[in-house]
Amino acid sequence: MALIEITDLSVRYGEIEALRGVTFSVDEGQVVTLLGSNGAGKSSTLRAISGLTKPASGEIVFAGHSIAGMGPEEIVRRGIAHVPEGRRVFPGLSVRENIMLGASNRREATAKIRKEADDMFDLFPDIRPFADKLGWTLSGGQQQMVAVARGLMAKPRLLLLDEPSLGLAPVIVQAVFRIIEEIRKRGATVLLVEQNARMALKVADYGHVLETGRLALGGTPEQLWADEGIAAAYLGGKAKA
Repeated sequence: MALIEITDLSVRYGEIEALRGVTFSVDEGQVVTLLGSNGAGKSSTLRAISGLTKPASGEIVFAGHSIAGMGPEEIVRRGIAHVPEGRRVFPGLSVRENIMLGASNRREATAKIRKEADDMFDLFPDIRPFADKLGWTLSGGQQQMVAVARGLMAKPRLLLLDEPSLGLAPVIVQAVFRIIEEIRKRGATVLLVEQNARMALKVADYGHVLETGRLALGGTPEQLWADEGIAAAYLGGKAKA
């Protein structure tokens, strides 16, 4: 059953049309990845879903209700969390405080939120030793883990991840994708934008390829690997990793 359905979505920035007539859906419990080169429209898709960018046209239906054009705060309340590219850890706050901010959409006792933030360190053990350190003092990979943990604190039905491995060392990329696999095992639905197509397809149930604002094709990881043109353009050749 589709948790979110995007139909004929278009996004414009002034005279620039970033997305044109994009249509796809994500079923509950799936990890779906959007692939494509820089400027293909991947991040614009996530921004339209989370309300950071207002669509020029089209429909976005989440859990049976239209959310196209709603503000980000309302969309978070409805169950969508967006972890944007660039991590954006708040420098003046500790790691624990950064994570707790993710629950700002929930009207619950601070003690409960703090306990849940502490529980996040079970999922992200690499940042447990830095719980009370300022967020900006962590490495890029550790900050990425803080950002994902913050997104999960909203208890989203749909988690939007934008380039979680960008700029990270290979060993940290492996750790980030292990976390995505664990999130999937816990039943979360994930829409993943990722330039590291090989890693993305290892954790995804389905993938869509965007080219200059349009969906070029979609398929299971096996189907995308079998497409020689896609494998050559995005996967570094046909042989699987």
